[in-house]
Amino acid sequence: MKLSELSPPDGSRRTRKRVGRGVGSGSGKTAGRGTKGHNSRSGGGVRPGFEGGQMPIHRRLPKRGFTNIFKKKISVINIRDLSIFESGSTVDEAELVRTGLVKGPRDGIKLLGHGEVKIPLTIKVNGVSKSAMEKIIAAGGNVEVL
Repeated sequence: MKLSELSPPDGSRRTRKRVGRGVGSGSGKTAGRGTKGHNSRSGGGVRPGFEGGQMPIHRRLPKRGFTNIFKKKISVINIRDLSIFESGSTVDEAELVRTGLVKGPRDGIKLLGHGEVKIPLTIKVNGVSKSAMEKIIAAGGNVEVL
């Protein structure tokens, strides 16, 4: 058997049905859409979720909850993430964005105390948990809450 002798199994490949190519093709005139009605027209058909005129499920179910439009988006980082910085460096919002620890639009950054920090750092963020502050001060660094 040679590569040039290979062919797909019978019936596995079918050519695309070309509709609307004249009466002799068998799918001419109405192109298999039938006569009249919404689906026979160009642009016809129903939108997603349409249930044939029955009240759709998204309208039958009750609404729940609400979205607070004044909610603040606070980015959260842990002190274990600060190990990438050099000893004695200042960590602020610009540095966190540059290193990729904080992404996207935000209203503030909060530092949490998960993990350990072994190097002294100066940290300037909008919020700090009690445990994070204790660990940073114990490592010889200091925290400035903006």
